[in-house]
Amino acid sequence: MLYGTVPLLTFRSVSVDADQLFYKRCLDIAGSLAGLAISAGLFPFIAIAVKLESPGPLFFGQTRVRENGRTFTCWKFRSMFQDAEARKQELMHLNEMEGAIFKMKNDPRVTRVGAFLRRTSLDELPQFWNVLKSEMSLVGTRPPTPGEVMGYKNWQRKRICMKPGITGLWQVSGRNSIVDFNEVVRLDLEYIETWSFATDIRLILRTLKVVFFREGAC
Repeated sequence: MLYGTVPLLTFRSVSVDADQLFYKRCLDIAGSLAGLAISAGLFPFIAIAVKLESPGPLFFGQTRVRENGRTFTCWKFRSMFQDAEARKQELMHLNEMEGAIFKMKNDPRVTRVGAFLRRTSLDELPQFWNVLKSEMSLVGTRPPTPGEVMGYKNWQRKRICMKPGITGLWQVSGRNSIVDFNEVVRLDLEYIETWSFATDIRLILRTLKVVFFREGAC
């Protein structure tokens, strides 16, 4: 149920091994604890930089949809000006994505500190808290907003049958070079249909390479 009122039907075409799901959760717990430890060390520097540039909260929480239509608050370090959500509508005509997702280069709502946080993926460090709470996984599909889900075609709903992740196949496949939402969905479905614990390990290693070399970051 989306927002507890809109029924959503999701399905899998492959069975999921319970043992591998257990290993995945163990990896999530270990990875999130390590990520939170790193976040604690960087926190004072990020907090000062964000606060000095623009007024507003340090963290940005946004409602996202997890598996089977359930919602949760996805946390990031704030990388935009405080009125970013209110200004989104006036920028919709500049959307560079085709389909139910908004993205644009040189977004005027992004602060200078925020641009750096995004290039280095440091803005996503608070999501390790979401992983520890089992709302997200280290590896999974991209967590959509409720508004995006409401615009999905029936075949696209399959991408929310699995727990969303901090990283995934889309993120390591040149995310900002992909402008067609259907391609984002295709990559998410490929991950779901071929998922294994070994796949998660490979994607985490690929993610470390992407972050280190800043591939596909905006």
